[in-house]
Amino acid sequence: QVQFVESGGGLVQPGGSLRLSCAASGRIFRISIMGWYRQAPGKEREFVASIGSDGSTNYADSAKGRFTISRDNVKNTMYLQMTNLTPEDMAVYHCQAWAQGVVYWGQGTQVTVSS
Repeated sequence: QVQFVESGGGLVQPGGSLRLSCAASGRIFRISIMGWYRQAPGKEREFVASIGSDGSTNYADSAKGRFTISRDNVKNTMYLQMTNLTPEDMAVYHCQAWAQGVVYWGQGTQVTVSS
């Protein structure tokens, strides 16, 4: 069974950086779009960034200039480099992946921004 597992979350001070990873486990073929979403307490899940199989990217306005999404198609792994983090970025970050008409979600990794 295919699963996507996030890692790299944690506690960081305002202005700090984190790098999130999302790795596929199990046998999976032709992952098309991959993306990051986040959900803060009491708020709806929101889009952060996405990347196509060709490397094309899309960012939410809140992420532009601070976050960088990338992927390794050989390893079926996606990354999110986050810089200049603020308390507003504090949330559970989930990865999403589309493969052969099926959407997969990871369980999420917590990002806490606090001094």
